[in-house]
Amino acid sequence: MGISVDREIGAKIKGRAELTEIRKDLARQGKTVVFTNGCFDILHRGHVEYLLQARRLGDVLMIGVNDDQSVRRLKGPGRPLVPQQDRAYLLAALIMVDYVCLFPEDTPLQLIQSLQPDVLVKGSDYQLHEIVGKQTVEERGGKVVTIPLVENRSTSNIINTIVRLTKQGIFD
Repeated sequence: MGISVDREIGAKIKGRAELTEIRKDLARQGKTVVFTNGCFDILHRGHVEYLLQARRLGDVLMIGVNDDQSVRRLKGPGRPLVPQQDRAYLLAALIMVDYVCLFPEDTPLQLIQSLQPDVLVKGSDYQLHEIVGKQTVEERGGKVVTIPLVENRSTSNIINTIVRLTKQGIFD
């Protein structure tokens, strides 16, 4: 069982060109494709609830994941804590996720332009006008949606807790 599950999860992780072809096929089938993106450095409940809500907005959920170099540029030295292949694998293992694609740019704009999703989703910590790819999606009749974040559930909160506990001598 383990080997077939690994293959099934791994099969959800695609390169940009392959995922673009899959997207075209899904469009021909009339499927609604939802896209979101992020670093997903430490997967937590907030991510899972967010992705569940995003998936409910369409037939297929695609996730763009910042590669290690772009996370480092965006979040600073010491990040990511979890390597890109592990982050992609963990997301692909989630039942609500259909496809995962790593991308090297600091923003997902090029990936969004390639995939042309029907629905673009970000957390409510973004204002609509700040969402990268908004114009691309809306120009072709798609919609951009923000989803409320789960309070006190974030990678930063987890990191801050670990730092605080380390300073208190809880972790050696």
